[in-house]
Amino acid sequence: MVASLSGTLALVVGLAVMLLPLLAMELSRPRDSVWGAVVLLLGLTLVTSADRLTGSPMLAVLCGGLLIGRLGLEVLQLRWRVLTPEEQQRLLSVERWQTSLKELAATIARGVAAVAATGTTLAAALRRGGGAKPTAGKRWVRADSEAAGSPASEPNTSTLPTAVVSSFAEIDQLLQAASGQAG
Repeated sequence: MVASLSGTLALVVGLAVMLLPLLAMELSRPRDSVWGAVVLLLGLTLVTSADRLTGSPMLAVLCGGLLIGRLGLEVLQLRWRVLTPEEQQRLLSVERWQTSLKELAATIARGVAAVAATGTTLAAALRRGGGAKPTAGKRWVRADSEAAGSPASEPNTSTLPTAVVSSFAEIDQLLQAASGQAG
């Protein structure tokens, strides 16, 4: 029960920290989204592992969560004190939050529309046959029996003939012959 509640709280806080650059740029810093993702991961772990966290591990998680919350509150207070009085007043105004929430809603709507358009395009490509078209003139690998039957159709390349060996002595002889030709 405590793990589920603290996990849900961590999910909410992590989401708020990740959305901080969109909602309150004055209070955000460059790495806030990374720390928000870490808190989201903590919340997800707590929610999914709530049945296994009992006794002293749960007490440790609870103390860690309280410590993270206290340190986060101190960071938020420090960031608030750094703001000028005009920025503090503007941050507390209702109009500013309405504008920020409208922009967030518009951004989410654009994201959903982009995902829907991508899904529609993908579905249309799958209905057409996967979208992958074979290229003309592509050479396929043939079995050895076919290749032996038609040597004239193979491309004309200057490769050495393949030697079949059955012992290491024959390999040594071939290597010596090749080094003698190269030298």
